[in-house]
Amino acid sequence: MLKLHNTYTNKTEDFIPLEENKVKMYVCGPTVYDKAHLGHARCYITWDVLYRYLKFKGFDVTYARNVTDIDDKILKKADDNNVKPEAIAKEFYASYINSMHDLNVLNPDIEPFATKTLSEMINMVKELINNGFAYVVDGDVYFEVSKFKNYGKLSKQPIDDLMAGARVETDSKKKSPLDFALWKKDEIHGFSCPWGKGRPGWHIECSAMIRKHLGKTIDIHAGGADLQFPHHENEIAQSECANGVKFVNYWLHNGFVTINKEKMSKSLNNFLTIDDILKEYNSNTIRFFILTNHYRMPVEFNTEALESAKAGSTRLINSVNNVKKTDTFDNSSIEEFINAMDDDLNTSKALAVLFSLSDKFKKTNDIKYANTLITLGEVLGFDFSKKELSEKELKEKIMPLYEKFNFNKSCLPELVLGEILAQRDEARKNKDWQKSDLIRDELIKSGIIIKDSKDGSIWEVI
Repeated sequence: MLKLHNTYTNKTEDFIPLEENKVKMYVCGPTVYDKAHLGHARCYITWDVLYRYLKFKGFDVTYARNVTDIDDKILKKADDNNVKPEAIAKEFYASYINSMHDLNVLNPDIEPFATKTLSEMINMVKELINNGFAYVVDGDVYFEVSKFKNYGKLSKQPIDDLMAGARVETDSKKKSPLDFALWKKDEIHGFSCPWGKGRPGWHIECSAMIRKHLGKTIDIHAGGADLQFPHHENEIAQSECANGVKFVNYWLHNGFVTINKEKMSKSLNNFLTIDDILKEYNSNTIRFFILTNHYRMPVEFNTEALESAKAGSTRLINSVNNVKKTDTFDNSSIEEFINAMDDDLNTSKALAVLFSLSDKFKKTNDIKYANTLITLGEVLGFDFSKKELSEKELKEKIMPLYEKFNFNKSCLPELVLGEILAQRDEARKNKDWQKSDLIRDELIKSGIIIKDSKDGSIWEVI
Protein backbone atom coordinates (compact mmCIF):
# COMPACT_ATOMS: atom_id res chain seq x y z
CA MET A 1 0.00 0.00 0.00
CA LEU A 2 1.17 3.51 -0.80
CA LYS A 3 2.42 5.39 2.27
CA LEU A 4 2.93 9.17 2.29
CA HIS A 5 4.42 11.46 4.92
CA ASN A 6 1.66 13.79 6.11
CA THR A 7 3.14 17.10 7.25
CA TYR A 8 0.03 17.84 9.33
CA THR A 9 0.41 14.75 11.53
CA ASN A 10 4.18 14.45 11.01
CA LYS A 11 3.63 10.73 10.34
CA THR A 12 4.01 8.47 7.33
CA GLU A 13 0.49 7.13 6.78
CA ASP A 14 -1.33 4.67 4.54
CA PHE A 15 -2.84 6.59 1.65
CA ILE A 16 -6.62 6.03 1.66
CA PRO A 17 -8.51 8.39 -0.67
CA LEU A 18 -11.89 9.92 0.14
CA GLU A 19 -13.50 7.96 -2.69
CA GLU A 20 -12.29 4.52 -3.63
CA ASN A 21 -9.86 4.62 -6.55
CA LYS A 22 -10.28 8.41 -7.00
CA VAL A 23 -7.79 11.10 -5.97
CA LYS A 24 -8.28 14.86 -5.76
CA MET A 25 -4.85 16.51 -5.77
CA TYR A 26 -3.85 20.18 -5.69
CA VAL A 27 -0.43 21.79 -6.02
CA CYS A 28 0.28 25.49 -5.54
CA GLY A 29 1.35 26.85 -8.91
CA PRO A 30 3.56 29.82 -9.80
CA THR A 31 3.11 33.54 -9.42
CA VAL A 32 3.87 34.56 -12.98
CA TYR A 33 6.08 37.64 -12.64
CA ASP A 34 9.46 36.16 -13.63
CA LYS A 35 11.04 33.09 -15.19
CA ALA A 36 10.68 29.72 -13.45
CA HIS A 37 13.81 28.67 -11.55
CA LEU A 38 15.44 25.50 -10.24
CA GLY A 39 13.24 25.60 -7.12
CA HIS A 40 10.16 25.43 -9.35
CA ALA A 41 11.75 22.51 -11.22
CA ARG A 42 12.22 20.64 -7.94
CA CYS A 43 8.62 21.25 -6.88
CA TYR A 44 6.83 20.49 -10.12
CA ILE A 45 8.99 17.49 -11.07
CA THR A 46 8.37 16.02 -7.60
CA TRP A 47 4.58 16.29 -7.84
CA ASP A 48 4.64 15.29 -11.51
CA VAL A 49 6.17 12.00 -10.36
CA LEU A 50 3.45 11.57 -7.71
CA TYR A 51 0.78 12.29 -10.34
CA ARG A 52 2.32 9.77 -12.75
CA TYR A 53 2.72 7.15 -10.02
CA LEU A 54 -0.85 7.47 -8.76
CA LYS A 55 -2.07 6.89 -12.32
CA PHE A 56 0.35 3.98 -12.70
CA LYS A 57 -1.23 2.49 -9.55
CA GLY A 58 -4.64 2.69 -11.22
CA PHE A 59 -6.09 5.72 -9.45
CA ASP A 60 -8.44 8.07 -11.27
CA VAL A 61 -6.61 11.33 -10.49
CA THR A 62 -7.90 14.87 -10.84
CA TYR A 63 -4.86 17.10 -10.55
CA ALA A 64 -5.25 20.88 -10.24
CA ARG A 65 -2.31 23.31 -10.29
CA ASN A 66 -3.18 26.99 -10.17
CA VAL A 67 -1.70 30.13 -11.69
CA THR A 68 -1.47 33.31 -9.59
CA ASP A 69 -1.82 36.07 -12.17
CA ILE A 70 -2.67 38.95 -9.82
CA ASP A 71 -0.21 39.73 -7.03
CA ASP A 72 1.93 42.51 -5.53
CA LYS A 73 5.03 41.28 -7.40
CA ILE A 74 3.21 41.29 -10.73
CA LEU A 75 1.86 44.79 -10.11
CA LYS A 76 5.30 46.13 -9.14
CA LYS A 77 6.92 44.67 -12.26
CA ALA A 78 4.14 46.10 -14.41
CA ASP A 79 4.59 49.55 -12.88
CA ASP A 80 8.39 49.36 -13.22
CA ASN A 81 8.03 48.49 -16.90
CA ASN A 82 5.10 50.83 -17.57
CA VAL A 83 2.88 48.02 -18.87
CA LYS A 84 -0.38 46.47 -17.77
CA PRO A 85 -0.25 43.69 -15.15
CA GLU A 86 -1.91 41.24 -17.54
CA ALA A 87 0.98 41.75 -20.00
CA ILE A 88 3.49 40.68 -17.34
CA ALA A 89 1.35 37.69 -16.34
CA LYS A 90 0.87 36.61 -19.96
CA GLU A 91 4.60 36.83 -20.78
CA PHE A 92 5.81 34.84 -17.79
CA TYR A 93 2.98 32.32 -17.89
CA ALA A 94 4.08 31.47 -21.45
CA SER A 95 7.69 31.21 -20.25
CA TYR A 96 6.63 28.95 -17.34
CA ILE A 97 4.62 26.64 -19.61
CA ASN A 98 7.58 26.31 -21.97
CA SER A 99 9.85 25.45 -19.04
CA MET A 100 7.43 22.78 -17.79
CA HIS A 101 7.20 21.31 -21.29
CA ASP A 102 11.00 21.28 -21.63
CA LEU A 103 11.23 19.43 -18.29
CA ASN A 104 8.69 16.84 -19.49
CA VAL A 105 6.27 17.81 -16.71
CA LEU A 106 2.74 16.71 -17.54
CA ASN A 107 -0.04 19.28 -17.77
CA PRO A 108 -2.45 19.23 -14.82
CA ASP A 109 -6.05 18.19 -15.45
CA ILE A 110 -7.22 21.61 -14.25
CA GLU A 111 -5.25 24.87 -14.34
CA PRO A 112 -7.32 27.63 -12.73
CA PHE A 113 -6.26 31.28 -12.93
CA ALA A 114 -6.78 33.62 -9.99
CA THR A 115 -8.31 36.35 -12.16
CA LYS A 116 -10.89 33.89 -13.48
CA THR A 117 -12.00 32.83 -9.99
CA LEU A 118 -12.74 36.24 -8.47
CA SER A 119 -16.46 35.72 -7.87
CA GLU A 120 -15.74 32.52 -5.94
CA MET A 121 -13.16 34.35 -3.83
CA ILE A 122 -15.57 37.19 -3.08
CA ASN A 123 -18.27 34.69 -2.06
CA MET A 124 -15.87 32.89 0.29
CA VAL A 125 -14.81 36.18 1.90
CA LYS A 126 -18.50 37.09 2.35
CA GLU A 127 -19.13 33.76 4.11
CA LEU A 128 -16.19 34.32 6.47
CA ILE A 129 -17.46 37.79 7.36
CA ASN A 130 -21.04 36.57 7.88
CA ASN A 131 -19.85 33.66 10.05
CA GLY A 132 -17.81 35.98 12.28
CA PHE A 133 -14.35 34.86 11.19
CA ALA A 134 -13.39 38.00 9.28
CA TYR A 135 -13.84 41.76 9.55
CA VAL A 136 -13.73 44.78 7.23
CA VAL A 137 -11.60 47.88 7.85
CA ASP A 138 -11.59 50.72 5.27
CA GLY A 139 -12.03 48.41 2.31
CA ASP A 140 -9.58 45.74 3.54
CA VAL A 141 -10.84 42.40 4.85
CA TYR A 142 -8.88 40.42 7.44
CA PHE A 143 -9.22 36.90 8.79
CA GLU A 144 -9.31 36.87 12.61
CA VAL A 145 -6.81 34.16 13.49
CA SER A 146 -7.83 33.89 17.15
CA LYS A 147 -11.24 32.55 16.03
CA PHE A 148 -9.63 29.37 14.59
CA LYS A 149 -8.47 27.11 17.42
CA ASN A 150 -6.28 24.86 15.26
CA TYR A 151 -4.16 27.65 13.82
CA GLY A 152 -0.48 26.65 13.81
CA LYS A 153 -1.09 22.87 13.76
CA LEU A 154 0.38 22.38 10.26
CA SER A 155 3.58 24.31 10.93
CA LYS A 156 3.79 23.06 14.53
CA GLN A 157 3.76 26.61 15.87
CA PRO A 158 1.37 27.21 18.81
CA ILE A 159 -0.58 30.43 18.43
CA ASP A 160 0.94 31.85 21.65
CA ASP A 161 4.45 31.39 20.22
CA LEU A 162 3.40 32.98 16.95
CA MET A 163 1.91 35.92 18.80
CA ALA A 164 5.08 36.38 20.87
CA GLY A 165 7.19 36.50 17.72
CA ALA A 166 4.82 38.61 15.63
CA ARG A 167 5.89 42.05 14.50
CA VAL A 168 3.55 44.71 15.82
CA GLU A 169 2.70 47.42 13.31
CA THR A 170 1.81 50.62 15.13
CA ASP A 171 -0.49 51.89 12.40
CA SER A 172 -2.04 48.55 11.57
CA LYS A 173 -5.78 48.29 11.00
CA LYS A 174 -5.69 44.67 12.16
CA LYS A 175 -7.04 43.48 15.51
CA SER A 176 -4.01 41.23 15.88
CA PRO A 177 -0.62 41.13 14.08
CA LEU A 178 -1.40 37.50 13.16
CA ASP A 179 -4.56 38.39 11.23
CA PHE A 180 -4.03 38.13 7.48
CA ALA A 181 -5.58 39.82 4.47
CA LEU A 182 -8.41 38.13 2.62
CA TRP A 183 -9.04 41.14 0.42
CA LYS A 184 -6.94 44.27 -0.20
CA LYS A 185 -8.24 47.70 -1.06
CA ASP A 186 -6.83 48.76 -4.45
CA GLU A 187 -8.32 51.72 -6.31
CA ILE A 188 -5.90 51.41 -9.25
CA HIS A 189 -5.70 47.71 -10.11
CA GLY A 190 -8.67 46.47 -8.12
CA PHE A 191 -11.91 44.73 -9.05
CA SER A 192 -15.44 45.66 -7.97
CA CYS A 193 -16.60 44.00 -4.76
CA PRO A 194 -18.95 44.71 -1.83
CA TRP A 195 -16.12 46.52 0.04
CA GLY A 196 -15.10 48.83 -2.79
CA LYS A 197 -12.45 48.24 -5.44
CA GLY A 198 -9.87 45.71 -4.40
CA ARG A 199 -8.10 42.44 -5.11
CA PRO A 200 -7.74 39.13 -3.32
CA GLY A 201 -5.11 38.23 -0.80
CA TRP A 202 -2.79 35.44 -1.94
CA HIS A 203 -4.10 32.81 0.49
CA ILE A 204 -7.80 33.07 -0.39
CA GLU A 205 -7.00 32.39 -4.05
CA CYS A 206 -6.03 28.75 -3.50
CA SER A 207 -8.90 28.08 -1.11
CA ALA A 208 -11.48 29.39 -3.57
CA MET A 209 -9.99 27.58 -6.56
CA ILE A 210 -9.85 24.29 -4.67
CA ARG A 211 -13.46 24.56 -3.54
CA LYS A 212 -14.62 25.44 -7.04
CA HIS A 213 -12.78 22.71 -8.93
CA LEU A 214 -12.18 19.89 -6.42
CA GLY A 215 -14.65 20.38 -3.57
CA LYS A 216 -14.59 21.30 0.10
CA THR A 217 -12.35 18.39 1.14
CA ILE A 218 -9.52 17.00 -0.98
CA ASP A 219 -7.12 14.09 -0.67
CA ILE A 220 -3.72 15.70 -1.32
CA HIS A 221 -2.43 19.25 -1.14
CA ALA A 222 1.25 19.61 -2.06
CA GLY A 223 3.84 22.32 -2.53
CA GLY A 224 7.23 23.56 -1.44
CA ALA A 225 8.25 23.57 2.21
CA ASP A 226 8.43 27.37 2.09
CA LEU A 227 4.64 27.48 1.66
CA GLN A 228 3.92 25.54 4.84
CA PHE A 229 3.72 28.77 6.83
CA PRO A 230 1.96 31.08 6.43
CA HIS A 231 0.35 30.17 3.09
CA HIS A 232 -0.88 26.65 3.77
CA GLU A 233 -1.60 27.41 7.42
CA ASN A 234 -3.85 30.26 6.31
CA GLU A 235 -5.52 28.13 3.64
CA ILE A 236 -6.54 25.65 6.31
CA ALA A 237 -7.93 28.34 8.60
CA GLN A 238 -10.06 30.14 6.03
CA SER A 239 -11.22 26.98 4.22
CA GLU A 240 -12.31 25.11 7.33
CA CYS A 241 -14.06 28.16 8.76
CA ALA A 242 -15.88 28.83 5.48
CA ASN A 243 -16.72 25.20 4.66
CA GLY A 244 -17.24 23.71 8.11
CA VAL A 245 -15.38 20.50 7.20
CA LYS A 246 -11.80 19.19 7.10
CA PHE A 247 -9.90 20.81 4.24
CA VAL A 248 -7.12 18.35 3.31
CA ASN A 249 -6.40 14.76 4.32
CA TYR A 250 -2.72 14.60 3.30
CA TRP A 251 -0.35 17.57 3.29
CA LEU A 252 2.88 16.95 1.35
CA HIS A 253 5.88 19.27 1.12
CA ASN A 254 9.10 19.05 -0.88
CA GLY A 255 12.42 20.36 0.43
CA PHE A 256 14.36 23.41 -0.69
CA VAL A 257 17.00 23.67 -3.36
CA THR A 258 20.16 25.05 -1.75
CA ILE A 259 23.27 26.63 -3.24
CA ASN A 260 26.31 26.75 -0.95
CA LYS A 261 24.02 25.49 1.84
CA GLU A 262 21.68 28.48 1.46
CA LYS A 263 18.10 28.33 0.17
CA MET A 264 17.95 29.50 -3.42
CA SER A 265 16.13 32.83 -3.55
CA LYS A 266 16.00 36.08 -5.50
CA SER A 267 16.83 38.09 -2.37
CA LEU A 268 20.18 36.28 -2.10
CA ASN A 269 20.72 36.63 -5.86
CA ASN A 270 21.66 32.95 -6.09
CA PHE A 271 18.79 31.60 -8.17
CA LEU A 272 19.14 29.86 -11.52
CA THR A 273 16.35 29.81 -14.07
CA ILE A 274 15.23 26.59 -15.73
CA ASP A 275 16.23 28.13 -19.07
CA ASP A 276 19.76 28.69 -17.73
CA ILE A 277 20.10 25.06 -16.63
CA LEU A 278 18.64 23.67 -19.87
CA LYS A 279 21.40 25.39 -21.84
CA GLU A 280 23.84 22.97 -20.20
CA TYR A 281 21.76 19.92 -19.24
CA ASN A 282 18.66 18.26 -20.67
CA SER A 283 15.46 17.38 -18.85
CA ASN A 284 16.52 13.80 -18.10
CA THR A 285 19.64 15.03 -16.31
CA ILE A 286 17.72 17.60 -14.25
CA ARG A 287 15.05 15.03 -13.35
CA PHE A 288 17.69 12.45 -12.39
CA PHE A 289 19.48 15.05 -10.25
CA ILE A 290 16.26 15.83 -8.39
CA LEU A 291 15.07 12.23 -7.98
CA THR A 292 18.33 10.91 -6.51
CA ASN A 293 17.31 12.80 -3.36
CA HIS A 294 14.23 12.08 -1.28
CA TYR A 295 11.60 14.71 -2.03
CA ARG A 296 11.38 15.92 1.59
CA MET A 297 15.12 16.55 1.88
CA PRO A 298 16.99 19.66 0.69
CA VAL A 299 18.84 19.34 -2.62
CA GLU A 300 22.28 20.93 -2.83
CA PHE A 301 22.88 22.31 -6.30
CA ASN A 302 26.41 22.04 -7.66
CA THR A 303 28.09 21.21 -10.94
CA GLU A 304 29.57 17.96 -9.63
CA ALA A 305 26.11 16.62 -8.72
CA LEU A 306 24.68 17.62 -12.09
CA GLU A 307 27.56 15.99 -13.98
CA SER A 308 26.98 12.82 -11.98
CA ALA A 309 23.26 13.01 -12.82
CA LYS A 310 24.12 13.49 -16.48
CA ALA A 311 26.25 10.35 -16.47
CA GLY A 312 23.51 8.39 -14.69
CA SER A 313 20.67 9.49 -16.96
CA THR A 314 22.84 8.92 -20.05
CA ARG A 315 23.56 5.37 -18.93
CA LEU A 316 19.87 4.61 -18.43
CA ILE A 317 18.63 6.17 -21.67
CA ASN A 318 21.43 4.73 -23.82
CA SER A 319 20.97 1.22 -22.44
CA VAL A 320 17.62 0.92 -24.25
CA ASN A 321 18.22 2.98 -27.37
CA ASN A 322 16.13 1.86 -30.34
CA VAL A 323 14.20 -0.68 -28.22
CA LYS A 324 10.50 -0.85 -29.06
CA LYS A 325 8.13 -1.48 -26.16
CA THR A 326 6.36 -4.84 -26.06
CA ASP A 327 3.92 -6.46 -23.65
CA THR A 328 6.55 -8.55 -21.86
CA PHE A 329 7.74 -7.42 -18.42
CA ASP A 330 9.98 -8.46 -15.57
CA ASN A 331 7.37 -8.67 -12.81
CA SER A 332 9.86 -9.01 -9.96
CA SER A 333 11.46 -5.69 -10.90
CA ILE A 334 8.05 -4.03 -11.12
CA GLU A 335 7.32 -5.28 -7.62
CA GLU A 336 10.64 -3.86 -6.35
CA PHE A 337 9.86 -0.53 -8.00
CA ILE A 338 6.38 -0.41 -6.43
CA ASN A 339 7.81 -1.27 -3.00
CA ALA A 340 10.26 1.63 -3.32
CA MET A 341 7.68 4.15 -4.51
CA ASP A 342 5.06 3.01 -1.99
CA ASP A 343 7.57 3.93 0.72
CA ASP A 344 6.81 7.67 0.62
CA LEU A 345 8.07 7.99 -2.97
CA ASN A 346 11.58 6.63 -2.40
CA THR A 347 12.80 7.61 -5.85
CA SER A 348 16.46 6.85 -5.15
CA LYS A 349 15.54 3.18 -4.56
CA ALA A 350 13.32 3.27 -7.64
CA LEU A 351 16.29 4.50 -9.69
CA ALA A 352 18.34 1.59 -8.36
CA VAL A 353 15.71 -0.76 -9.82
CA LEU A 354 16.12 0.92 -13.21
CA PHE A 355 19.90 0.46 -13.12
CA SER A 356 19.44 -3.19 -12.20
CA LEU A 357 17.18 -3.63 -15.24
CA SER A 358 19.77 -1.89 -17.41
CA ASP A 359 22.45 -4.34 -16.25
CA LYS A 360 20.19 -7.35 -16.78
CA PHE A 361 19.35 -6.25 -20.31
CA LYS A 362 23.02 -5.69 -21.12
CA LYS A 363 23.92 -9.20 -19.89
CA THR A 364 21.00 -11.15 -21.37
CA ASN A 365 19.64 -8.99 -24.22
CA ASP A 366 16.20 -10.12 -23.01
CA ILE A 367 13.68 -7.55 -24.24
CA LYS A 368 11.53 -7.87 -21.11
CA TYR A 369 14.18 -6.06 -19.06
CA ALA A 370 14.44 -3.15 -21.52
CA ASN A 371 10.67 -2.93 -21.81
CA THR A 372 10.27 -2.84 -18.03
CA LEU A 373 12.99 -0.19 -17.73
CA ILE A 374 11.26 2.07 -20.26
CA THR A 375 7.82 1.60 -18.67
CA LEU A 376 9.02 2.31 -15.12
CA GLY A 377 11.32 5.11 -16.29
CA GLU A 378 8.36 6.86 -17.86
CA VAL A 379 6.56 6.68 -14.50
CA LEU A 380 9.46 8.77 -13.17
CA GLY A 381 9.06 11.11 -16.14
CA PHE A 382 12.17 10.24 -18.16
CA ASP A 383 11.96 10.95 -21.87
CA PHE A 384 13.36 7.95 -23.75
CA SER A 385 12.91 9.65 -27.10
CA LYS A 386 15.92 11.85 -26.41
CA LYS A 387 19.20 10.42 -27.65
CA GLU A 388 21.83 10.68 -24.92
CA LEU A 389 25.50 10.64 -25.80
CA SER A 390 28.60 10.25 -23.68
CA GLU A 391 31.34 12.83 -24.18
CA LYS A 392 33.29 10.35 -26.33
CA GLU A 393 30.24 9.53 -28.47
CA LEU A 394 29.37 13.19 -28.89
CA LYS A 395 32.92 14.00 -29.94
CA GLU A 396 32.90 11.25 -32.55
CA LYS A 397 29.55 12.49 -33.83
CA ILE A 398 30.65 16.10 -34.33
CA MET A 399 34.27 15.50 -35.41
CA PRO A 400 33.53 16.97 -38.88
CA LEU A 401 32.69 20.23 -37.10
CA TYR A 402 36.15 20.31 -35.49
CA GLU A 403 37.69 20.26 -38.95
CA LYS A 404 35.15 22.60 -40.55
CA PHE A 405 35.57 25.29 -37.88
CA ASN A 406 39.29 24.71 -37.15
CA PHE A 407 39.07 23.48 -33.56
CA ASN A 408 41.89 21.61 -31.82
CA LYS A 409 40.90 17.94 -31.37
CA SER A 410 41.65 18.17 -27.64
CA CYS A 411 38.78 20.63 -27.11
CA LEU A 412 35.73 19.34 -25.22
CA PRO A 413 32.72 18.80 -27.53
CA GLU A 414 30.42 20.98 -25.41
CA LEU A 415 32.88 23.88 -25.70
CA VAL A 416 33.12 23.41 -29.46
CA LEU A 417 29.35 23.48 -29.85
CA GLY A 418 29.07 26.44 -27.50
CA GLU A 419 31.59 28.43 -29.55
CA ILE A 420 29.89 27.51 -32.84
CA LEU A 421 26.53 28.66 -31.44
CA ALA A 422 28.15 31.89 -30.26
CA GLN A 423 29.43 32.49 -33.79
CA ARG A 424 25.94 31.87 -35.17
CA ASP A 425 24.32 34.15 -32.59
CA GLU A 426 26.77 36.89 -33.58
CA ALA A 427 25.94 36.35 -37.25
CA ARG A 428 22.22 36.61 -36.50
CA LYS A 429 22.83 39.76 -34.47
CA ASN A 430 24.64 41.27 -37.47
CA LYS A 431 21.87 40.01 -39.79
CA ASP A 432 24.41 37.86 -41.65
CA TRP A 433 21.75 35.30 -42.52
CA GLN A 434 23.98 33.48 -45.02
CA LYS A 435 26.57 32.63 -42.34
CA SER A 436 23.84 31.83 -39.82
CA ASP A 437 22.16 29.38 -42.21
CA LEU A 438 25.51 27.84 -43.16
CA ILE A 439 26.34 27.09 -39.52
CA ARG A 440 22.86 25.67 -38.96
CA ASP A 441 23.18 23.39 -42.01
CA GLU A 442 26.63 22.14 -40.95
CA LEU A 443 25.28 21.29 -37.49
CA ILE A 444 22.34 19.40 -38.98
CA LYS A 445 24.77 17.33 -41.07
CA SER A 446 26.36 16.18 -37.80
CA GLY A 447 22.98 15.37 -36.26
CA ILE A 448 22.68 18.54 -34.17
CA ILE A 449 19.61 20.77 -34.34
CA ILE A 450 19.41 24.33 -33.06
CA LYS A 451 16.56 25.79 -31.05
CA ASP A 452 16.44 29.59 -31.20
CA SER A 453 14.82 31.89 -28.65
CA LYS A 454 15.08 35.54 -27.70
CA ASP A 455 17.55 34.50 -24.97
CA GLY A 456 19.90 32.77 -27.41
CA SER A 457 20.27 29.36 -29.03
CA ILE A 458 20.71 25.85 -27.66
CA TRP A 459 21.68 22.62 -29.39
CA GLU A 460 20.12 19.18 -29.20
CA VAL A 461 21.15 15.81 -30.61
CA ILE A 462 18.82 14.42 -33.27
